[in-house]
Parts: sequence; C-alpha cells; structure tokens
Amino acid sequence: MIDDDAILRAKLNSDTGQLDWPELERHFARGVVIRVAAGVDLLDVALAMARDDAATLRDWLANGRVAHAGAAEASLWHAAGSRFWAVVVAPWVLVQEVAGHPSHRPN
Repeated sequence: MIDDDAILRAKLNSDTGQLDWPELERHFARGVVIRVAAGVDLLDVALAMARDDAATLRDWLANGRVAHAGAAEASLWHAAGSRFWAVVVAPWVLVQEVAGHPSHRPN
C-alpha cells in the first residue's frame, strides 16, 4: 500500500520543472521565492512545506539550507542568466539552481 507521503511526493515531482531567471523574476517580485541550497533535495523541502513540518523547516532555515530569496541573490541570478528546478507549494515557489548550468555556483 502506498502511503500519503509517497502520493504527495509523486504529485510534487510531477509538478517540478525548470525555469530560467526571466520566468522566475515575476515570482521574485511578488516575494514568494524560496531558495533551496545545493545538496538539499528540493522534493524533501516541498514535502515538508506541504505537510507543515515546522521542526524540519526551522532546522533548514536556521542553517541556511532553505531561505527566502533576497535582492543580492536575484541580482546574481539576473546577471548570470540562471536556470532553476522549481516547484510550487502555494503560495511559495521553491527553487534550486540547476547543477551544471553555466551560471550555477555552489552555495
């Protein structure tokens, strides 16, 4: 039997896609972009947010693995023409720079 987390994870995975900075910029302007550091599974973060797992999210926020995207990051992303993996967990847009893309700089 498949559990609820597996079903939700599969749904989130199917909703995940790649975006270039110009497509993400309007979401940044609305203040809803959450950056997920390299090495952290984007789907793990999306699942924690969807499940309102406050303890896990607090830990990631405290150690900088997950953060609200700021103006300095947006400026770098714009200049580099960054590309991202993204998934929406309303109202948030979770993003992680695509590894191997010319603009990618490890966090």
